[in-house]
Amino acid sequence: MQHTLARARRTLAAAGILAACAIVPTAQLSGAAPHMATAATRAAAAAQGCDVLAPGASATAEAAVRAACSQLGIWYTWGGGHGPQPGATYGQVDPTDPASNDDPHRLGFDCSGLVRYAYAQATGQDILAGNANSQYYSSHVTARFSAAQGTGPLLPGDLMAWGGDNGIHHIAVYLGAGKMVEARQSGTHVMVSDVRPGGDYNGAVRIGGGSNQNGNFSTWGTDVWTHVEPSTTSARVNKFTGPTRVKISCQKHAQLVEADGYRNDAWSYLPDYRAWITNIYIQGPAWLDGVPTCA
Repeated sequence: MQHTLARARRTLAAAGILAACAIVPTAQLSGAAPHMATAATRAAAAAQGCDVLAPGASATAEAAVRAACSQLGIWYTWGGGHGPQPGATYGQVDPTDPASNDDPHRLGFDCSGLVRYAYAQATGQDILAGNANSQYYSSHVTARFSAAQGTGPLLPGDLMAWGGDNGIHHIAVYLGAGKMVEARQSGTHVMVSDVRPGGDYNGAVRIGGGSNQNGNFSTWGTDVWTHVEPSTTSARVNKFTGPTRVKISCQKHAQLVEADGYRNDAWSYLPDYRAWITNIYIQGPAWLDGVPTCA
């Protein structure tokens, strides 16, 4: 199996690691409606340079950009935006950041809370209800771009991320033209920024609309083989020459596979092919969300 993506997929961050934009318990503000995108707010955002700044994005991605831009001026709050429904919430104090001391009294978003809100508004579904790390490795990702590729292949609505493997700590929505909209840090507001491709910039992902229905997921890579049994030593069935949408009926723990620097013993069954594929080449976490264990 040959994998052509620099960072195809990884396991979720280890439990207990709290990144700057991780979910923390928050309470939805009673009676507070999110700052919705209206013609007036869109015009105001565009006047501040927050809009779709390049062609080529999907209608969903463009809607996500405009939803994020509608929140310009809303406070950054640590843990904000992770209430029962997408939208601004009061934050919490980040014990590592004195600037967050007022966050429990401020209605706002952290970085992933803003991304969650933007794509919920764009799709009508809460498809990115997680922290920055889980959003970056979401099963709703349809394309992935390495840090080395820079912004060249990016389109408005793509999510740019910073951090290490299984430790993404910041995420922002790309606008095009070298700009992004982000909830950056305590003491600031949702803002338009120049992209920051240096430091620990990890790469970017493109999000598809809607949720996985009927067990549908996407493969990654090129020349990826399926097998008659959940083992690389069993007979080959078919080869996916590129990313392919597949239906998965169940998954199980079987042969431990080491490929392209990753290790995983989870395998998924593809009923349409009557074949198994290692979860290394299925977009999503190591153990797929919402997929039952095979009997």
